[in-house]
Amino acid sequence: MSFRVGTGFDVHRLVTGRPCVLGGVNLPYPAGPAGHSDGDAVLHAITDAVLGAAGMTDLGSLFPNDDERWKDADSKELLSAALEPVLQAGWRVVNVDVVVITEGPRIAPYRKAMRETIATLLKIEPACVNVKGKSVEGLGALADGAGLAVQVVCLLEG
Repeated sequence: MSFRVGTGFDVHRLVTGRPCVLGGVNLPYPAGPAGHSDGDAVLHAITDAVLGAAGMTDLGSLFPNDDERWKDADSKELLSAALEPVLQAGWRVVNVDVVVITEGPRIAPYRKAMRETIATLLKIEPACVNVKGKSVEGLGALADGAGLAVQVVCLLEG
C-alpha cells in the first residue's frame, strides 16, 4: 500500500448577479465566482489536488477554458470525470482538507452541505472531508469580497 499527497489551488473574482456555487452547493450570495464553467473554485482546487496526487494532468488541461464544450459546465461533472482515471489507476481518496479564503460569502453555514456533496463526489465519508472558511482581514486583492481563493490538500491511497 502506498500514499500520495496532492495540493490544489484556485482563485476567482466574485461577480454580482452570478450564482455563487462552492463545493457543489448554491450559496445565497449576491455575487458568484467568475469562470468559464460554473466557477466552483472549491471543486476546481479539489480536482487539481486529486489529479496531482495521482501524478496525472490538471483541470485546465482536461477541460480548457477556451473550449466551448466546458462553457458553464457543472464542476461536479468535471470532478467526477477527472476522478475516474484516478480510481481506474488503483487510487482511492482518503481525505481532503479545504480552505476557502474570502471576505465574500460566509462558509460556516454551508460547511455540512459542502462536506456531504464533496464526499459523495469523491466516494468517501463526510468525516473524511474538511471545509473551513478564512478571512483576509481586509488585506490584499481578496478584501471587500472582491474574490475568493481556495487551497486543498488531498491524500490518496493505492
